[in-house]
Amino acid sequence: MQEIRPSLTRESILDTAEALFAQQGHDGTSMRQITTAAGVNLASVNYHFGSKESLVQAVLKRRLEVLNRERLRLLRLRLLDELEAHAEGRPLKPSQIVDAFFGTLLRLAADPAQAGSTFLPLLERTMTDPSDFIRALFAEEYADVLERYRNALFAALPDVPRAEIVWRFQFMLGATSYAIIGTDLLRSVTGWTIDDAEQPDNPNLLLPRLMSFLLGGLRAPLPQVP
Repeated sequence: MQEIRPSLTRESILDTAEALFAQQGHDGTSMRQITTAAGVNLASVNYHFGSKESLVQAVLKRRLEVLNRERLRLLRLRLLDELEAHAEGRPLKPSQIVDAFFGTLLRLAADPAQAGSTFLPLLERTMTDPSDFIRALFAEEYADVLERYRNALFAALPDVPRAEIVWRFQFMLGATSYAIIGTDLLRSVTGWTIDDAEQPDNPNLLLPRLMSFLLGGLRAPLPQVP
């Protein structure tokens, strides 16, 4: 009988848990479901992760580390280095920053090599209904990334109050979260119908549709505050 290497067992557990969390959320997934689907016993999960909470964190961290490295690479190499060199010291364009952050998210999440079929719904679940320990994980993983993008936006939009930029970034995060889940839920609740010729759920159109909306919001006139 061929011995299964611990590293393969760990990856199998992560893959299985990720798929189940994406389908039914981490709260709705039991350890028994994970061990049964992965073909392992509970002792294996405890050996590699210690607890269900640690398993959830490991699932998210595996994807977020790839995502954040790619975002930082794009911002540092393609945008900060190449684009700022061409800009001769001038700030980056807002569209370049938004594409690097949100565009990278959708491109990586849709990549089969990055388990796109499970990563998108998994990310949507964690963004819209995170528990306390997931909030802490996101804060840890995103701290450096968000600081760099925040500073890039501040430099790109010097005439926009910084508090307004922070709020608009918050709105963009929300819009991206809902874009990920598509229009099926909205149409089922409201009864709205869309001609198939308009390709309402064409994944190839999601990014350009979202980018147009995000940039429109980012560049919107400042509110008239009494």
